[in-house]
Amino acid sequence: MTTLRGWRYAALIGGLVASIGLTIYPIIIHPMMNPEKYKKIQAHTRANINQEDIQPGNMKVWTDPFDRKKPDSK
Repeated sequence: MTTLRGWRYAALIGGLVASIGLTIYPIIIHPMMNPEKYKKIQAHTRANINQEDIQPGNMKVWTDPFDRKKPDSK
């Protein structure tokens, strides 16, 4: 087996990085850069769903645990 040196080694490494980048782009990067399309799809598919009806174990629907209560102004 021959060892790769010089431009051939750089081409191999560059090809590996490029193939990983081309694989990751449509899965991770594109949805993060353009979330509007996915928000529309999610709104359409969840239009007729009442979340409280499908919540398992009669648990309450998720709320923000860090939401601070506003002090009563007097």
